Amino acid sequence: MGRRREEHDPDRFLQLRGGRFHYRRRVPKEVKDLAGQGESIRRALTTTDRAKARTVRDLYEAADNALWASLMIGGSPQFARVRYKSAIKRAESLGFVYRPLAEILTAEPLETILQRVESTISEPPKSPTLDAVGGMVQRPDDKISDALNLYFSEIARDELRTKSPDQRKRWKAKRQMSVALFIELVEDKPMTLITRDDARKVHKYWLDRVAPEQGPGDRSASTGNRNMGNLRTLYAAYFRHFGFPEQKNPFADLSFSDKSKRSRAPFPTEWIRDKILAPGGLAKLNDQARGIVLAFVETGCRPSELANLHADVIHLDHEVPHISVEPREDPEDPREIKTESSVRKVPLVGVALEVFKKHPEGFPRYKDREAQLSATVNKHFKKQMLFPTNRHTVYSLRHSFEDRMKNARFDEELRRMLMGHAIHRPKYGEGGDMKMWREELMKIALPFDPAIV
Repeated sequence: MGRRREEHDPDRFLQLRGGRFHYRRRVPKEVKDLAGQGESIRRALTTTDRAKARTVRDLYEAADNALWASLMIGGSPQFARVRYKSAIKRAESLGFVYRPLAEILTAEPLETILQRVESTISEPPKSPTLDAVGGMVQRPDDKISDALNLYFSEIARDELRTKSPDQRKRWKAKRQMSVALFIELVEDKPMTLITRDDARKVHKYWLDRVAPEQGPGDRSASTGNRNMGNLRTLYAAYFRHFGFPEQKNPFADLSFSDKSKRSRAPFPTEWIRDKILAPGGLAKLNDQARGIVLAFVETGCRPSELANLHADVIHLDHEVPHISVEPREDPEDPREIKTESSVRKVPLVGVALEVFKKHPEGFPRYKDREAQLSATVNKHFKKQMLFPTNRHTVYSLRHSFEDRMKNARFDEELRRMLMGHAIHRPKYGEGGDMKMWREELMKIALPFDPAIV
């Protein structure tokens, strides 16, 4: 009767403290150890309005009901994970490493086994402590699809935190594709049952694509390596998450030789000057895509780096106008930079300087939309026959920028700094003066008609 009255009480679980409402609720004893929430939970609702407090309370109540219900369904993956992690923590709190019973009996000295027994003498037969110390809780038996969801939602959450929505979407999509292929070739198999033969089956699939017995392959070695690496990383991270970093990885050492890898062909400097920078060459591109391409020519910055610049990192009023390529650390709008060495300053010269005078706020149309930018620009280059060969892509302009610096005998360290490549020595200061960097870049700046901007 008491619980039924509570369910119909409009102010159930609400408590006034200091004039503000709080949500307070006892945790059911059936899930207290599994939920890790103690005897009760309390959350500040940050409101003095009763109607608003009831609305927020309903959301918290529904979420807690769903969580507790899932924990009490013994066959659910979430139940198994929470119970297993709880057992690990409980064993650690008593000074023991959690191990399955069979492993305790075969791997631990008699003295440690006796200590385990002594620590549970006063425990009832079905005590969570007895299960934890005695190794009676089974590992979660997640299928690989469940493991991937756990990887996204919990294991790699810190890695995803600094990615923009588009970066996060593409990062997840690559790993989803690798797991989907495993399921297609093998099955949606429990992680504990994945074997070396399963891994070899996936490796054989990519081998036939990368290096078929006859004719050229339709996939690169790097594509095969990336997909095998995704599975290898998922497997290792999953077992490390549950306290088994030593678990033998069935995907280990399955890769493809990449000796034939070739870099993109650079655009000849004359081609850039006479075709791309010629009046009309980029006229049919929208002004922001055109601005990114023109800035690309004289900065060598990756298109994704240029597309995500904003007013705070475009410094036109400095003694040496420049852009700063750096991560976006706004928690509401984060964005990663490819590598630590990619964080850099690049002086603006030639057509790039004119571009940013026109676009001092950056290129918001392509913010976090690199795929759309790439498709738009590559389509235009093909249609206008701006590629010297079918081996070229717009990204080849980056290689052209590096070649132009080499031909002008730029210092190697300066080249690496401007390209955002790693410098293989301890870093001391900025590595030079911005005025000197600009003077060097002026030597390779290409002539242009201001009308093309």
